[in-house]
Amino acid sequence: MTHISFREKIGFSVGEYASSMVWQTLMFFLPLYYTDTFGLKAGVLATMFFAVRLVDAVADPVMGMIADRTRTRWGRFRPYLLWMAVPYGVGFVLMFTTPALGDSSKIVYAYATYGAMMLLYTAISIPYNAMIGVVSPNLEDRASISSYKFVFAYMAGISVQFLIVPMVRKFGEGNRAQGFQTSMGIFASIAVALFLVAFLSSRERVEPDPDQVTNIRTDLLDLMNNRPWVVLFLVSLASLVFIAIRSAALGYYFKYNLAREEQMGVFLSLGTFSTLLGVFPTKWLADRLGKVLLYKICFVVVSLSYASFYFLESSQIVLIYVAQVVGAVASGPLFPLLWSMIADTVDYSEWRTGRRATGLVFSALTFSQKLGFGVGGWMVMSLFSRAGFAANVAQTVSSERGIRLSVSLVPAAIALLGAGLLFLYDLDEQRMRSIAAGLDERRSRRP
Repeated sequence: MTHISFREKIGFSVGEYASSMVWQTLMFFLPLYYTDTFGLKAGVLATMFFAVRLVDAVADPVMGMIADRTRTRWGRFRPYLLWMAVPYGVGFVLMFTTPALGDSSKIVYAYATYGAMMLLYTAISIPYNAMIGVVSPNLEDRASISSYKFVFAYMAGISVQFLIVPMVRKFGEGNRAQGFQTSMGIFASIAVALFLVAFLSSRERVEPDPDQVTNIRTDLLDLMNNRPWVVLFLVSLASLVFIAIRSAALGYYFKYNLAREEQMGVFLSLGTFSTLLGVFPTKWLADRLGKVLLYKICFVVVSLSYASFYFLESSQIVLIYVAQVVGAVASGPLFPLLWSMIADTVDYSEWRTGRRATGLVFSALTFSQKLGFGVGGWMVMSLFSRAGFAANVAQTVSSERGIRLSVSLVPAAIALLGAGLLFLYDLDEQRMRSIAAGLDERRSRRP
């Protein structure tokens, strides 16, 4: 079986940089932008995050089924990188534009632009992520590509986290709204270019059986009966809930609890760089420990490091940075392992049923991530609202405690839940090798 080239792996994987620039900005900077620059109340933001992300999450499996049924000379998933790149960039800039409107009109504008951007993100990210399952039938290639993708994801995170605060200051010259709009325009241009590179660099090589007859009901039943996928759906949901809570809260933690907002970029980019270091040994560790055991260990270490933030005082800044690095390194393997394991569940489903629905499987997992992102965003903003958070003023004891809980014990508990769910996952390496061999034999018999 021929392996795909290093050049194609890199060319395809740069699309993850384009995707993650936006995702990282949404996680770490959008909540603080909406409350402290755009002017939304925490309670309004909590409702918007949940409502928009719920609608967007439902759109994910729909997009997956649409992509599965797309037929073009470029393939099923690849053309969306071409078609959606420019709208994706435009939507990103509009979301970070602060219009001169009244309070009610600004809420409407925020709902419209945030909702549109989430749907555009879905329209390009679902096909892009689904391509992991079709660029090669080789399990090693897919694991390798998954690792390359997440290297670029973390590189994007470092860029965004380190650069946004100084870029907003430089381009805004005291006007944060203008600074955000200009900075996002630069990032959007880069994202468009990189998605086009990914389109030009990649190919689709795995096709479902040409005699396969499916419908939406059959696809959904196959998915619900795919137990390993259901487990990973729940693991992914838990992962994005704790990530969304902590990511949204960190900006407030640095601004209000630590009074060190100027250090936020260094702290976040150090964490992402440490996460990137954790990605590199993923394959080596997975080969020796197995994907599932490695996943459990990483979850537990992440949980313990997050929990420590509740007990650290603002004067213990060195220990705060140490805890960040430890948790970040441990989190490095989590998503490369997750996407590699999801590709395994696609093969498992085809082996068990004779039918393949790559787009639906990947998009339904993304549904869990969007839902988790929405639930996490709603939880943290609801907690802030109940604790009495008010933007750009000194916080009360209750508000500071709410922020501290959101970066520590709350996400730590949800991470432990994710580790527990993995005890239900049963696709180990030996079973996957047997499944891959069976599929190879079956495909070799096709006319």
